[in-house]
Amino acid sequence: DPELAKIQKAFVDHGAVQCGFCSPGMILATCALLRENPNPTEAQIRRGLSGNLCRCTGYQAMVDAVESLIGGER
Repeated sequence: DPELAKIQKAFVDHGAVQCGFCSPGMILATCALLRENPNPTEAQIRRGLSGNLCRCTGYQAMVDAVESLIGGER
């Protein structure tokens, strides 16, 4: 799936993958979020990822990765 590969690459490029424990859930949540809303706000991104817990990244790297997929960094 090319869409999934783009999301995975964005997570790696933005340092949003550390231990790897939460990565599958975060990546799938991102995929679902972007299919539902191709241009989410930061608040919508945070809400879309909120069902997954991460103890490594602090979430900002993940938000940055998702924002990079919707037309560039904000």
